[in-house]
Amino acid sequence: MNIKGRARLDKRTKNLVKRLKRNDIAIIKHDDIDEVAANSIIDIKPQLVINAEPSITGKYPAKGVYKILKAGIPVLDEVEVDIFDKIREGQLITIKDNQVFLGNKLITSGKILTLEDVVQKLKEANSNIGQALDNFVDNTLEYAKKEKSILLGNIEVPILKTNMLNRHVLIVVRGSSYKEDLKTINSYIQEEKPVIIGVDGGADALIECGLVPDIIVGDMDSVSDESLKCGAELIVHAYADGTAPGMERLIEMNLEAQPFYMPGTSEDLAMILAWEYGASLMVAVGSHSNMIDFLEKGRKGMGSTFLVRLKVGSILVDARGVSQLYKQNLQTKYLIQLLVAALVPILIILWVSPATKPFFRLIWLQLKILFSM
Repeated sequence: MNIKGRARLDKRTKNLVKRLKRNDIAIIKHDDIDEVAANSIIDIKPQLVINAEPSITGKYPAKGVYKILKAGIPVLDEVEVDIFDKIREGQLITIKDNQVFLGNKLITSGKILTLEDVVQKLKEANSNIGQALDNFVDNTLEYAKKEKSILLGNIEVPILKTNMLNRHVLIVVRGSSYKEDLKTINSYIQEEKPVIIGVDGGADALIECGLVPDIIVGDMDSVSDESLKCGAELIVHAYADGTAPGMERLIEMNLEAQPFYMPGTSEDLAMILAWEYGASLMVAVGSHSNMIDFLEKGRKGMGSTFLVRLKVGSILVDARGVSQLYKQNLQTKYLIQLLVAALVPILIILWVSPATKPFFRLIWLQLKILFSM
């Protein structure tokens, strides 16, 4: 392998993809790459991914790096973390085999990952999943006890201008296949015109699809400045200890926002908002609802999500993966059948019409002469 390109580096992958360009070399520090991060990298198509952590550890079936390799993007794994000190943004670097060079200077080396390596790690992960599941269930129950106020309703919600009473609410989260699922339900959105809530980076997906969120909620760490300025109401996820990390960014941007103090995830917060304001139906796109999702997010349990879904489950429709269930692409054979069905009545009308009978008789006479009939 001999690759040369501009280095783009960040220890947080979701920050890096905002600056990463096609044919750049992405340098990250991300163990067990999740599918959302993988998809964001694949969309940009860098020449190479260099990771200062194991891209898959075998602790659980993290399939992000598998998707990256399948997309034809090579991965140089487990380089020294001091690569972030030795290389600056935008510098031209060269990778020869498993070594990284800045000019003629050797910076570091790593391991070239292959699909066979990743498949082996996935097998290890599948054998370890039992213990991971036991730990996850125990932690979920422990968190549920601590966060049961969500289910009991002892929570103060911010005052909103957006009316959700007896309306459908679409909640878009930056999760697996969220962009594809959002495009698939576009006809529903156009017909029903639901209140739209973007959860952090989910707001960017909405803007990309030509939709403007009514409300944006979250830590505000993975949503673009452009989306934050779209005119949506801004609700910052604040925590039990009183901190609201995203508020500082919005203050610097001179944007008005309200904090919402609640344990759990930002998508939990979005669902509680819709429930408390009387939504008749919630449609969730890209939501996190299983153990792998939470392990990829670095959470050891899903107590709050478990409780929230118990509370709102009667009006919640999870549209995650709907793009896999329903494909809008029309197969060729159906197009041919449609064309034939449309032509048959046209031909019959032409045949019986007095104005076209001489034309068809002339055609028939020419055919008889041609074939000596």
